[in-house]
Amino acid sequence: MAFKKKLHLCRPLTGPIAIETHRTKQKVRTEPSDPKSIERGVRQLLANKVSGTMVGSWLLIPEHLRLGTWDLLKGWSGISDEHIEPRLALQLVNESALCVNGIRMKRALSQKGFELSNGLPFIATDAAVHHLLNRHTVADAQRVQIALGKVRHTLGHFSGNLLAIDPHRIESFTKRQMIRRQKDRQSKPAKMAQTFFCLDVETRQPLCFTSASSATTVTQATPPLLTMASEILKLNGDKPLVMADNEHYTVELFDWVHNSPFDMLVPMPYNTPVSQTLRDLPEEAFTRHWAGYATAKNRYHIQGSTHGPYHQFIQRKAERPQDYDFKAFLCTSDRNEVQDLSVNYPERWHIEEFFKNDQALGWHRAGTMNLNIRYGQMTMALIAQGACSMMRRRIGAPVAQWDAEHLAKDLFRGLEGDIRVWNDTIVVTYYNAPNPGIMKKHYENLPQKLTQEGVNPKIPWLYDFKLNFRFK
Repeated sequence: MAFKKKLHLCRPLTGPIAIETHRTKQKVRTEPSDPKSIERGVRQLLANKVSGTMVGSWLLIPEHLRLGTWDLLKGWSGISDEHIEPRLALQLVNESALCVNGIRMKRALSQKGFELSNGLPFIATDAAVHHLLNRHTVADAQRVQIALGKVRHTLGHFSGNLLAIDPHRIESFTKRQMIRRQKDRQSKPAKMAQTFFCLDVETRQPLCFTSASSATTVTQATPPLLTMASEILKLNGDKPLVMADNEHYTVELFDWVHNSPFDMLVPMPYNTPVSQTLRDLPEEAFTRHWAGYATAKNRYHIQGSTHGPYHQFIQRKAERPQDYDFKAFLCTSDRNEVQDLSVNYPERWHIEEFFKNDQALGWHRAGTMNLNIRYGQMTMALIAQGACSMMRRRIGAPVAQWDAEHLAKDLFRGLEGDIRVWNDTIVVTYYNAPNPGIMKKHYENLPQKLTQEGVNPKIPWLYDFKLNFRFK
């Protein structure tokens, strides 16, 4: 059977699709992907029962039901329940949760229960997923991010008071001509794929991101990023504080934020003129708050700005004049400088912890510079991050402290169990689950628990079967 090259959104895929297999001579074969064939294959696998080490990924299904993941994927694909496109997108989401990095790891997913969790009887190849992603635009992915963010905000995943923004740059080995950037002052300039994240500092959860080529600056990337954040958050007149690094200290960006529903706090460049100006401030300009810490506040005009004046916050550390250490920040509005400088701004570093702990979900590599594909793949990773975060909090320590790779290795790819059907319910049995007492509390009698939460316990991509768990 010939492999169909494109997945047309206006016409659902009904022909054969390439899948991964373990045959040594023929690495890729084709399978029919019409709705009846998919349903027949899924029901047959369930009837046969499944035993493997990938059943840990089924723990994410309750979280997907709570998040409304299936509706998000159907809206993104533009295809109804029974077709393959939203199932391929769900495979992408769950692959992100498993931190799948390459073809070899992907081939090891089949026949262990993973494909069934996506509502498929097989694992689709990267080529099939590539064609699906390439059919969707950046705007499609951004709409999914906004919809996901609104759901998560309703569920209490964002406080919306303190936000941190920061570029996450990934070294690229593309042969394309592009601007080279430095990750830090010690590294050599290199080709970079850029992603710009917005994080809720208090809950440490990402709201949204934008992605761009190496040529895009933070001044260009920040307005669309904060526009998406403003659509996600329910702003009732109070301006959330956006905290950024000194890379965001530009006239254009401050003037844009001045007219936005946000405040922004950014460190000022500590060059010689600024340093001398701070040292020349009289002693009475500072207010001493505790030993070794004093602050001052001034109105400040940025050269070339059409708005303002803005507000300069200055902190001074040490007691003796010869030991004074100054640092200046610029803010778009007059706020409590002690609270913002001593409490709020240090919390901005949680975004670096987020990059370290969760980048393996799909934000640490750039396989292509095609923005449609990158946006689609990374948006699926954002859905996976939301589901994983909900599951972590439910299970508790030590799982709650694991990073994405640890979670994938020891939970999603590390739990042994079997999958079988009992009447209208799929029953997943685990034999080596951590914290079995807590797991039983949250996952046994799952249909009743979901119903009490107001969540439909039927799984639409598994033909309205319900799901229950057992722990032995």
